[in-house]
Amino acid sequence: MTAAIEITGLTKVYGEKRALDGVDLEVPVGSVFGFLGPNGAGKTTTLRILTGLAHATDGTARVFGRDVVTATNDVRSDIGFLPDVPGYYEWMTAPEFLRFAGSLFGLGGSVLEERVKALLDLAGLAGVTTKVGGYSRGMKQRLGVAQALVNAPKLLMLDEPTSALDPIGRKEVLDMIASLGGRTTVFFSTHILSDVERVCDQVAILHEGRVVTQAPIAELKARYATSRIVVGVTGDADAFAERLAGEQWASDVARKENGFLEITVADLDLARRAVPALVADAGAGLTRFETGEVSLEDVFVELVGGGR
Repeated sequence: MTAAIEITGLTKVYGEKRALDGVDLEVPVGSVFGFLGPNGAGKTTTLRILTGLAHATDGTARVFGRDVVTATNDVRSDIGFLPDVPGYYEWMTAPEFLRFAGSLFGLGGSVLEERVKALLDLAGLAGVTTKVGGYSRGMKQRLGVAQALVNAPKLLMLDEPTSALDPIGRKEVLDMIASLGGRTTVFFSTHILSDVERVCDQVAILHEGRVVTQAPIAELKARYATSRIVVGVTGDADAFAERLAGEQWASDVARKENGFLEITVADLDLARRAVPALVADAGAGLTRFETGEVSLEDVFVELVGGGR
């Protein structure tokens, strides 16, 4: 099956700055794909090239097998796009704005009216008569996603759709994105790891203009699988940390700012048995004992070093 997006050796140079440095990427059809990276990694540049708003210095980019440079309007008719800072005619209502957006794709009549109604329901804006200028940021973002879906695209591209939202606004937009899974391919650019972990099934991590990894989230977490135990003890925590560091099953022991110890372990079952015994042997008390598996944040920090 042809991929929704195929990028090979994509490079973009601005003067002496290489915004993209040989990006290779493949987005499966029907996936909710997280395009994850620090601010300035090149995510927006990639989306601008895919939508025809910028041209690559080198390399190729294809959408459903068609080159984004040579196919132009044929490609764009299959794309819905929400930029990181969307613009609106704030004197319009939501139905008026969606009708206007639909008319740009040649839609009209009952087809457009039915689509506007369905999209207002999807965005949670049905029955809202307030003009867009009076909307909250979250409402505007949901309207923006609806606008990007007005042409019934095969591929929906979203650039940082939740970055400036409060927790409630983020949840509403993420719920809307999650509901699209299996109905259209979603290419979701963000630097917010928890958003990707919540709604995406696959992820690519971009760092300094290069894709450092791409995989289904579950596979990626399994690839970097480690386990951690957070321990709180009474008495001399530093001395206890030194004792733990001598155990073969403890690959790393770190003192956290809150005074707890975070132990990275190779054998979680063994560590669960050994740590309480070591605490008792040291004559200390155990105030906290919490286990956890690797998170997407752990993988991200491992691959990009926490850089911004």
